Amino acid sequence: MTVRILLCDDHAVVRAGLLALLGSEPGIEVVGEAGSGEEAAAMAAKLTPDVVLMDLQLGPGIDGVEATRRITALPGAAVRVLVLTTYDTDADVTRAIEAGATGYLLKAERPEELFAAIHSAAQGRTALSAPVASRVMDHLRGTARPALTARELDILGQLARGLGNREIARALFISEATVKTHLGRIYAKLGVDTRAGAVAVAKERRLLP
Repeated sequence: MTVRILLCDDHAVVRAGLLALLGSEPGIEVVGEAGSGEEAAAMAAKLTPDVVLMDLQLGPGIDGVEATRRITALPGAAVRVLVLTTYDTDADVTRAIEAGATGYLLKAERPEELFAAIHSAAQGRTALSAPVASRVMDHLRGTARPALTARELDILGQLARGLGNREIARALFISEATVKTHLGRIYAKLGVDTRAGAVAVAKERRLLP
């Protein structure tokens, strides 16, 4: 059975590369290309491909998660969405799966793994990159790091502004000792041991505005 694919990525060069790669694989046919989430949703409704290969970070307009939600909600169309992205944060994986994605792959995957994932997705089977599968299993086992509290997010926001402990304490009307206690918990939850590391991970996970 030939799997009909719709590509969605806002980078034309990436789409061209995927088109050339997938065109070399028997049993896979690219039936369309979309450069935005809105375009992908409209083309999926019109073309009803078997699988939409979806990037998460798209340009202006809706992102890949919202596009996935719209595509999987199409009436009478069993279109599967296979995320193909460079991002593997807990927040991205969770949002994509909750939106209805059948699989989640990283762009670092080898071509044969991508081909196999496409065929699996077309049959409704879950396809996950190894790092993503590990994260999902951590959540199922309850070993994922706990979420930050509202106060911890407040302090993280002050950190991102470059404030020191004393300045944070003044801004939030708490003691420096309390700030240090919260920082220790923030570091543990984010798996870091420096202020810069905390801010970097927070930005990566989109915990900061």
